[in-house]
Amino acid sequence: MSELKDLIKYISKSLVDMPDDVEVNEIEGEQTTVIELKVDKSDLGKVIGKQGRTARALRTILNAASTKLKKRSVLEIIE
Repeated sequence: MSELKDLIKYISKSLVDMPDDVEVNEIEGEQTTVIELKVDKSDLGKVIGKQGRTARALRTILNAASTKLKKRSVLEIIE
């Protein structure tokens, strides 16, 4: 399991009410890695945040971690 996947899983589980329902999948592309985040419907608002602020913060953290690992990655929140 990659560090990026673990990072998003850890942060997401800390944010939601139902941490057992957090699913994180990693899809490795040639240039970009897609990290898919799936949470319980009732927790969707918590990972997106007001005006998408929490989602933007998650993406910023992911971006910083990816840059350090010299990779490109994208976070997709799946409803």
